[in-house]
Amino acid sequence: MEDDFSTLKKLLIKIEEFSIKMEKMRIAEYVSLMEDPIKILYTNFLAGIARGIGMAVGFTLLGAITIYILQKIVILNLPLLGDFIADIVKIVQDQL
Repeated sequence: MEDDFSTLKKLLIKIEEFSIKMEKMRIAEYVSLMEDPIKILYTNFLAGIARGIGMAVGFTLLGAITIYILQKIVILNLPLLGDFIADIVKIVQDQL
């Protein structure tokens, strides 16, 4: 009889641990998200907008830094490289 109680007690402890782990994994939230396709589309739409804005800002900063560095190299008056970079900078500035 005591073996049954100890076995049940161990089983209850394991079930509680399992339920706590399930809550931490947020499976219920995931299942509810998968059942609502409109919510999935909305979430993915917002994520896409955020990625697009992030890429635009990143490429803008990268381009600005590159042009700044190229302008500083042109100031050093390196003969062959300086002329080539000056042409590139001039083309870019004309496009702006």
